[in-house]
Amino acid sequence: MEPMDIVGKSKEDVSLPKATMFKIIKEMLPPDVRVARDAQDLLVECCVEFINLVSSESNEVCSREDKRTIAPEHVIQALKDLGFGEYIEEVYAAYEQHKLETLDSPKAGKWSGVEMTEEEALAEQQRMFAEARARMNNGISIQKQSDSDRSVES
Repeated sequence: MEPMDIVGKSKEDVSLPKATMFKIIKEMLPPDVRVARDAQDLLVECCVEFINLVSSESNEVCSREDKRTIAPEHVIQALKDLGFGEYIEEVYAAYEQHKLETLDSPKAGKWSGVEMTEEEALAEQQRMFAEARARMNNGISIQKQSDSDRSVES
């Protein structure tokens, strides 16, 4: 891949965080092994090229399926197509682990893990709409109804 093959970016614009990459390199090696700075830079460049290669092939797989969004399945197929089939099991395991870790993260949303019936979700949505409407109309916030108030209304 030539340096300008990346859409709208020059080679200098596309890289990985070197401090993070150096930390990963160091963690992967025995403690008594040192890596020269130019070897670390070369490893980072190899990683960037690998990501570009897999991204490009994933896009090809996605396009063949007439999709507009690259999905994890496209990346896995791209790895197979590029001859990295022996790593698919590890990649899939890492992907599953990532899904589990992000499910519990604060970024997953405040409603993740909360189970509501459809009726409860609709009631909560209506309450939130009413509260937002009240704030917009006269700046008054409606207090959250207690469970006993809801049962009386039902």
